[in-house]
Amino acid sequence: MDGSAGSEPPWHERVVANRIAKKGLRPRLAAAAIAVLWLSAILVFGIVQHLVDPESFGTVWDGMWWATQTVTTVGYGDVVPDEGPGRIMASILMIGGLSFFAVVTGTITSAFVTKAQVDRRSAEGDQLLAKLTEMEARLDAIHMDVADLTRGPNDPRGDGE
Repeated sequence: MDGSAGSEPPWHERVVANRIAKKGLRPRLAAAAIAVLWLSAILVFGIVQHLVDPESFGTVWDGMWWATQTVTTVGYGDVVPDEGPGRIMASILMIGGLSFFAVVTGTITSAFVTKAQVDRRSAEGDQLLAKLTEMEARLDAIHMDVADLTRGPNDPRGDGE
């Protein structure tokens, strides 16, 4: 798309925008989007690494195996790039892999913290509601006592009605 006014965004952008509009940006959606991004990156980097350094990466599968090791920071070392461009790609993938795990860890932590906050607010809300109900009952009793006191003993309404 050329980005001009009136042009429609690609289908995948519409799907994501509709999902966010309906349910908001949730940690699970963010984690899924990041995972899809990095699975795509593994595929692309694996293919490109095979094309850039075919001696070290004899097949695309070797390139994807290396990319998976690199992005997950495992790095067995059974296949490594020997050429400069391959090493630059490896550096980008390593930094991206570290960022990927930091974001996923932060997303999961955020989900746990949010759940704990919601639970705490719910418990506090229940306590507050019980206290308000108790105060309302006491206030009703005070109103009844004041009404009884203002009527006097000879008032025909003095029977509590």
